[in-house]
Amino acid sequence: MDWVALSLSLKLGAATVLILLPIGFVVARRLAFRPFRAQGLVEALIALPLVLPPTVLGYYLLVGLGAASPVGQIWQALVGRQLVFHFEALLIASVIANLPFAIQPMVQAFRAIPREVREAAAVSGMAPLTVMRRIDLPLAWPGIVTGMVLTFAHTLGEFGVVLMVGGSLPGETRTLSIAIYDRVQAFDDAAAHAMAAVLVAVSVAALATTSLLSARLVRRHG
Repeated sequence: MDWVALSLSLKLGAATVLILLPIGFVVARRLAFRPFRAQGLVEALIALPLVLPPTVLGYYLLVGLGAASPVGQIWQALVGRQLVFHFEALLIASVIANLPFAIQPMVQAFRAIPREVREAAAVSGMAPLTVMRRIDLPLAWPGIVTGMVLTFAHTLGEFGVVLMVGGSLPGETRTLSIAIYDRVQAFDDAAAHAMAAVLVAVSVAALATTSLLSARLVRRHG
């Protein structure tokens, strides 16, 4: 077992969840409750990582964050080193790749809230912040948690995007999925098997949690 790679994967997953939780919450409520003209296009862009090959998404992120890009040059000027092939680039790539996993379950949860409940709250003079705290959050929390669980599990198993943007630098960018690939290349089947088993266990736990929360959401609004 590559404990350093496992630790880095857990760190990347936790950081991705912490960043996407507020972003996903705000974007999902906007998409669910306040339709706008370009909403179809925005939802398509959010869902794009689901259909793009990870290496394609990783390639464009590599170009967009590389030393020759405006983002890469600004980072180089501020930090004194390039952005790609470091943890920060992995984190940016992970946030972008996980947008649909975080936002789509939240949108569905917010859309499942009965319209008359929110309308009654507005008619009674309840402030928007109070509506969010006393209605949206309690009724949509299974979808919010589902989005975060899926985001964390998908981050642990991401390979193509991570490899393109970060490579395989021990302690910096070599996550568990990359470590499995390296062990297979080195014919170390025992280590590859142990690490793959960890990812399978995490994936099963994530799917089971998602299923339980989805069932609870359906019962609540059914």
